[in-house]
Amino acid sequence: MLVLVGVAITVYAVDQVSKYFVVTTLAEGETVQVLGDLLHWQFVRNPGAAFSFASGMTWVFTILAAGVITFIIWFARRIRSIAWALVFGLLLGGVLGNLTDRLFREPGFGIGHVIDFISTPWMLPAIYNVADIAIVSSMILFMILTIRGIGLDGSRPVRDGDGADAAAPESGREARGGGAPAELARES
Repeated sequence: MLVLVGVAITVYAVDQVSKYFVVTTLAEGETVQVLGDLLHWQFVRNPGAAFSFASGMTWVFTILAAGVITFIIWFARRIRSIAWALVFGLLLGGVLGNLTDRLFREPGFGIGHVIDFISTPWMLPAIYNVADIAIVSSMILFMILTIRGIGLDGSRPVRDGDGADAAAPESGREARGGGAPAELARES
């Protein structure tokens, strides 16, 4: 739980501080080359989702974000794996960062525009922010953990010789790591 909370607070803080820096130092629409053509800061106010999709429905994203945050807080006590805590910490921090913009930035409460400023023209025709990076990173890690079959407790299903899932031994010397390997125990 500490990893989840620590990651979420870190992501949220970096997101909000970076947005404050952009709003106070750049004019809206201004572009600054940071690393030549690789990385630009370009200040925009995004009324929608990725690629300004559904720009007239900001209130829907506000409600969805509140739902995601509620779910993560409710679900967090089930997480026993550092990797899964990282997934949900990144997601929570990112969603909180963008929700803060939607709640407290112009044009008004619940319909505020998200501050985007990171532009990588060589990679994506999009402008995004630290919260967006955290959300996308959490989804990539989510897919990796899911594909690898890693549970919320960090365990992976035990496979029998045919590749099918088998129940892990719950007691005995094998469960404590003190007996013969499972393959030898099955053969005898």
